[in-house]
Amino acid sequence: MEQITLKGERHACGGPGQFILGRAEAVCSMLLKSYREQVQLIYLDPPFGTGDTFTMQTGGRKSVTIPVYADTLDAETYLAMMRTALCACRDMLSPEGSLYLHVDQRKCAVMRVLLDEIFGEKNFVNEIVWAYKSGGRSTKHFSRKHDNILFYRKSSKQYFDIQATGVPRGPMRRNHMKRSVDDRGRVFYSIRAGGKTYAYYEDDLVYPSDVWDDIEHLHQRDPERTGYSTQKPEALLRRIIGASSRPGDLVMDLFSGSGTTAAVSSQMDRAWVAADASPIALHTLRKRLLGAHQEFSLFDASHAMAFTYELNDLETPGVTADTDATRVCVSIPEGAAHTYVALGHDEDGIFLPAIHTFFPKAGDTLCAAPTENILQAVDDHGRQGFWLL
Repeated sequence: MEQITLKGERHACGGPGQFILGRAEAVCSMLLKSYREQVQLIYLDPPFGTGDTFTMQTGGRKSVTIPVYADTLDAETYLAMMRTALCACRDMLSPEGSLYLHVDQRKCAVMRVLLDEIFGEKNFVNEIVWAYKSGGRSTKHFSRKHDNILFYRKSSKQYFDIQATGVPRGPMRRNHMKRSVDDRGRVFYSIRAGGKTYAYYEDDLVYPSDVWDDIEHLHQRDPERTGYSTQKPEALLRRIIGASSRPGDLVMDLFSGSGTTAAVSSQMDRAWVAADASPIALHTLRKRLLGAHQEFSLFDASHAMAFTYELNDLETPGVTADTDATRVCVSIPEGAAHTYVALGHDEDGIFLPAIHTFFPKAGDTLCAAPTENILQAVDDHGRQGFWLL
C-alpha cells in the first residue's frame, strides 16, 4: 500500500452540508468568498474562557479519552479571534439573517459590547437565559446554573417565526379556572376578571420567553451523547433553528464541536456549513450524521456531505489488504485501534467512500469492487490517512 494525500471527502448523505477543518478566524476569509449575504442563521458556541482542557470519550471496543481542545486563550487573543469571526458572520448573514452567540458569565459582558459594536445596538434582539439544573452545587456563591445566548439580527428585515417554538398549553390544572368544552369539542379554561372573561384553550400554543428553563442539559446517559465535552442538546438548537430559519435555508456554525448544529439542521431540512479546529470534531460529525442517515447508492448533490481538510498523520493503516480482479478487501487484525475504516475512490483529490464501518473489531472484513482502490483509516486518537491499494 502506498500512502497518498487527499484534500477531503464527500458522502452521499448527511447534507446538504460542508465541514471545514480550521480555526474560525482562519476559515472566515474563504467562507466569505462563497457565502457573503447568503446565510440565514449563524449559531456560535465558542470557548467560554474556562482555562480547562476538554476531552472526547470514544466508544467502540473500549472507551478512550482523548484531549479535544484547550480553552486557554488570553483575553486579548480571545477578543481578536471573536472580532474576526463576528465581523465575518455579519458579512455572511443575509439581510433577514440572525446570529445567536452562546456564552456564559465569563464572556457575556465583553461579547455584548463587541456585538453592539459590530452589529449595532439597534440590532440586539434578546439575551436568552438558558437555565438548567444539572451539575454540582457551590457553597461559596450562588450556584451558576445558566448560560447566556446573545441574539442579534442583521437588519430590520430579520426573519423570525415565534410559531415554530410553540407547544400546546396542555391539560395541566389551572387554579381558579373553570374547565369547559366549546361547541367544536375544544377544551378550554376560563376566568372572569375586571368584567371580562378570559379563555385559554388546551391546544393553543404557548411560546417561550427569554428564560429557557424547559430544556435540560444533557445527562451522562442521554442517548444523544457523543462523548464530546460541552455538547449542547438538540432541543436547544431545534428551537433556535425553527425560530430563525425556514426549510431550505443555510445555517452556519464556526465552532462545530460535537456537531449538534449540523445534525439538527439536517433533521430540519436546512443546509449547513460547519467549521472547527479539532480533527476530533470532524470525526464526531462524520459518525453522527452517517449514523443518522441511510446511505444512497449514487451521489446526489441534494444530500451530499463534504469535509475539507489537510490531514495525513496516521503512519500505518493497521490493516491487511487483498485485491484481485473481482474485489478489494481489507481485514482488521488483532490489536488494531480504529474508529473508522472506509474503501472508496478518488475524484479530483476528493475521497468518495463506497463502504465504511465505525469501530471495526478484530477479524472484520470490508470488501468492495476493485475500482474502490483507496483505503481511509482513522485511529482512536483522531489521526487519519489514505492509502492506494
